[in-house]
Amino acid sequence: MNLMQLPCAHGIPPVSGRLRVTPEDFVVREWLGFAADGEGDHWLLTVRKRGANTHWVAKQLGKLAQIHPRDVGYAGLKDRNAVTEQAFTLPVRSAMTDWSGVTGDGFEVIRAERHRRKLKRGALRGNEFEILIRDFTGEIASLEGLMERIAALGVPNYFGPQRFGNDGSNLTRAQRWFGGDIELHDRFERGFALSAARAAIFNDVLAERVNAGSWNLLQAGDVANLDGSNSVFKVDALDDTLTERCRIQDIHPTGPLWGRGELASQADVAALEREVAQRNAVLSEGLARIDMDQERRSLRLHVSDLSWSVETDGLRLRFRLPKGAFATSVLHEILQDAFAQGHLEADEE
Repeated sequence: MNLMQLPCAHGIPPVSGRLRVTPEDFVVREWLGFAADGEGDHWLLTVRKRGANTHWVAKQLGKLAQIHPRDVGYAGLKDRNAVTEQAFTLPVRSAMTDWSGVTGDGFEVIRAERHRRKLKRGALRGNEFEILIRDFTGEIASLEGLMERIAALGVPNYFGPQRFGNDGSNLTRAQRWFGGDIELHDRFERGFALSAARAAIFNDVLAERVNAGSWNLLQAGDVANLDGSNSVFKVDALDDTLTERCRIQDIHPTGPLWGRGELASQADVAALEREVAQRNAVLSEGLARIDMDQERRSLRLHVSDLSWSVETDGLRLRFRLPKGAFATSVLHEILQDAFAQGHLEADEE
């Protein structure tokens, strides 16, 4: 499978242009889904960063507070080549008593409030994006129609190219590890390799269903996902209620995040997933040997609060995505060569 050549669901993208000419062209605001408690043993900081990744900022905050980096909490990873706003927590018991206006190399604290709990990975609802496509060309009428379809129907929930590493290095590492060519002892390298392997199989299954026109339609044998949650249930048979709930994006069909154990899907859906796993046998068999269970991920991505405007500098897009989703999955339907133009994040759990 070519990681950059995945089928689009809404036809040929009508827009051409350039992404990320400057970090300010790609703005991400983390959406926690909750407010600070106003009291407690932690500081909840909102940090704006530019040209710095999450690990780097967490380490710098820890140095300022004179605490171990593991005591710095954050909910998700944000890209380096962007302007992002995200939350961090640090214990009140530290060398810093006032975080207001604190700055460092590539970051500034824009809000500091007391909070009761340390932030854990995945403890967010999603991310809000504001993306500028420079040197924009395209027919406005075609773009307007596409935006309406995306709002109504969603987009395929592909893992973006950043999940696979530069030039697919994470996936290559997984293939070599599972094939017995190398050993991976570093837990971060192992984690990246496992994530890339699961993402590759998932994207392959999703591409098959995009080609078949069933990526956003429930089938008997599917496992459905409740929008905006991790809740899933089996679809033994279709009825009008399930069909309507899927149409309005309340529920979505899912694909496999491969691991040990039996597939939750059934019938033709399971047959397709096994066929894809077999043609990616090195990955699927390797994942089955690892202590990871089968999981499910929505095949469809619900794009919320989608708006756009043509400005002097180009085409500006604004939208909100749930956690674990990739902005590139939206851009892939809009912009020609979006996947190939680079690593656009805000990824992550």
